Amino acid sequence: MYWSYRLGVGIIAFLVAACASPEEELHQLFEEAWDFQMQENPLQATNVGVHDYNDQLPSVSEEDYQRRLSREQEFLERLEEIPRDQLTRQDQISYDIFEQLTVDRIGDLEFKAYQIPITVRSGFHISFPELGNRVPLNNVEDYENYISRLEQFERYANEHINIMRDGIDRGWVLPQPALEGIEGSVEPHIVEDPEESLLFEAFENFPDRIDEEDRVRLTEAGKEAIMESVVPGYEQFLSFLEDEYIPASPEDIAISSVPDGDAYYEHLVRHFTTMDISPEEVHEIGLDEVERIRNEMYEVIDDADFEGTFDEFVDFLRTDPQFYAETEEELLREASFYLKKMDGELPRYFNTLPRMPYGLREVPEYIAPRTTTAYYRRPAGDGTEAGFYYLNTYDLPSRPLYEIEALSYHEAVPGHHLQLALQQELEDIPDFRRHAGFTVFVEGWALYSERLAHEMGFYEDPYSDFGRLSYEMWRALRLVVDTGMHYLGWTRQEAIDFMAGNSALAMHNIRSEVDRYISWPGQALAYKTGEIRIRELRDHAEEELGGDFDIRTFHDAVLLDGSVTLEILEDNIEAYIEKQ
Repeated sequence: MYWSYRLGVGIIAFLVAACASPEEELHQLFEEAWDFQMQENPLQATNVGVHDYNDQLPSVSEEDYQRRLSREQEFLERLEEIPRDQLTRQDQISYDIFEQLTVDRIGDLEFKAYQIPITVRSGFHISFPELGNRVPLNNVEDYENYISRLEQFERYANEHINIMRDGIDRGWVLPQPALEGIEGSVEPHIVEDPEESLLFEAFENFPDRIDEEDRVRLTEAGKEAIMESVVPGYEQFLSFLEDEYIPASPEDIAISSVPDGDAYYEHLVRHFTTMDISPEEVHEIGLDEVERIRNEMYEVIDDADFEGTFDEFVDFLRTDPQFYAETEEELLREASFYLKKMDGELPRYFNTLPRMPYGLREVPEYIAPRTTTAYYRRPAGDGTEAGFYYLNTYDLPSRPLYEIEALSYHEAVPGHHLQLALQQELEDIPDFRRHAGFTVFVEGWALYSERLAHEMGFYEDPYSDFGRLSYEMWRALRLVVDTGMHYLGWTRQEAIDFMAGNSALAMHNIRSEVDRYISWPGQALAYKTGEIRIRELRDHAEEELGGDFDIRTFHDAVLLDGSVTLEILEDNIEAYIEKQ
């Protein structure tokens, strides 16, 4: 009887699947893959507004990664069985994005890239102290979920330690320069008093709806979780770094020096550019861009009426007190001033703007010395938290004011916040498209935005305009030094010297950036690659449409499908031109 029942269920399932249209099969696959990814990464689920797993942390054992690889391969096989030519244009875009994202994840899993789960600016040990800013804390259940995650941290840290030990055995370890000073991002969380922990801040500002009895109970439970799980987890991670990981770190900075490293870097180039392009080709594009931007810099120096050489002008910018804030508040005010001016000009260049606002925060002290000049954190997926532009106020002599304009437009508007918040608000597309994407598009758009601001009338003095060009040069230099270090045998010092000789970036920033590229190979290639292609497609649209070209509708064509590959973007712009 049992087997007859099972057979009947199987036949019904087969008939339902057989009757499903390609569109229905595709969307069913998207839903299953999305649900699987939310279950596998509860932190990401919370970020995007899926609250079914708010009390959990991910599991990151070798078995977990192999299970994920198996499921991703299954998803790809099912996708390839769906006839793409029978889908609507919008579903074809979703099909292509899903395929590329899945292929990239499979590649990372097959190379076991998860065995290097940290960089100089990211990793579980850096993101976890920000947990209180990333989860809902509105009622007793939210606090109990938060405490549950604190209680799991020791297990979470030890799983990372074990996976990094596997990396040591295989020769996949971060190079020495990327680990210098890493203790500074761990030690602040090893506290003797739980109230000194950043994670305790959540218990200092309870919402009014939580009564006093629950506050006392939750606070005590939070203290216990910090001292019995969080602190031991960080202690064990620090001991592992000092006793095992740092001693095993190689002097060779190139990812190509690890087993299968050349093939892995070639995979990363394809992954971060979404193009079938070689590291050598990327390197040459970078050299060409460096020369072009250098010539534009000479023009700005002439506009500034500066009498001296390029190097003397750069030294003037690096050393003259007029270009540096005296306080953290001054630096933050400068960024706020430019962004508020930009907010008022956006409707002249954009038909569609996000509803979600953005805020400005300082980079947390525990990571500020080793992280980059700024970064952006997208809004919560459920709309309960704005996007935030994080500005690094550590070491003010390395934060020149002439760079603040370009930096702010990149990180907030019309850069990351405008694009990413708008993407999350798109309707009638699958969830994975609203919350996932491609670095080459996201960073390419933000770099495009820096130059767009110049067209909009910003950078009113030659020093800020030189700062803009210095930032564009920075991204062109990345194409050269990332491929140089990881594929062509450059040393760290060669990379530093090449960047210092071609930009006005502060030396602290240059060293931090080079170490970032060492620890995160390939990622830095996305910025200039994406910006170049967006700019080329805009030039093409302007040429084809002539007087009918409208910058506002062009920006809609770029942005209103969310983050896409460069190939899809090209198809979208061709369709836009034909429609116009």
